[in-house]
Amino acid sequence: MTREIIIAPSILAADFARLGEEIAAIDAAGADWIHCDVMDGHFVPNISYGADIIKAIRPLTARIFDVHLMIAPADPYLEAFAKAGADVITVHAEAGVHLDRSLQAIRALGKKAGVSLCPATPEAVIEYVLDRVDVVLVMTVNPGFGGQSFLESQLGKIGRIKTMIGDRPIRLEVDGGITRDNAAAVAAAGADTLVAGSAVFRGKSSADYAANIAAIRVAAEAGRVPKLQDVSGRPTRFGEAALIR
Repeated sequence: MTREIIIAPSILAADFARLGEEIAAIDAAGADWIHCDVMDGHFVPNISYGADIIKAIRPLTARIFDVHLMIAPADPYLEAFAKAGADVITVHAEAGVHLDRSLQAIRALGKKAGVSLCPATPEAVIEYVLDRVDVVLVMTVNPGFGGQSFLESQLGKIGRIKTMIGDRPIRLEVDGGITRDNAAAVAAAGADTLVAGSAVFRGKSSADYAANIAAIRVAAEAGRVPKLQDVSGRPTRFGEAALIR
């Protein structure tokens, strides 16, 4: 199943002194989702913000709030984030021993359920919960800090998870080091939802953010164009002149 590309700017890269203005700016710039990275200083080596901040910015936009909980344990806080206005709540497979129960709890709160995997975590851990999830989030950096470089080792994992998903109505999201330069490879591997922080919040205006979002989207869409081979065996894309005859 081919799904439209979703671009989800991570507000972790926003200017927190003007967070409300930043939310309005990325909304106007064409963000599809708003990605909220919640860090606890325990599961990951950093502290970001909690449910109260999400509740405060919720009235500023009608965009989907994609809340990524990098916290352990997560279960005691699911209701708070649901009440704060999260639309999608994603927990880490590594953050608790009862992943199936956590996903059931999120859905019982009326929210979309997501599961995230750190770079060293194999995709096999989600095999038996795929029918409980709406989003699979692959971390392409080690979680905890923004501005890290993309780990190309995760491209194969993205592809394998895409195969595991099959025809299920599950979004395959990627978070970490996403830029216009690697968006094509990520989409070609099978991702349809791209989180970008620093690459979106580069510049000072909504117009700058719009250009950044558009560049990532165009690159991702280009990466999804099916490949053929020309007569020399060189990979090529539809639309080029020398296709197989």
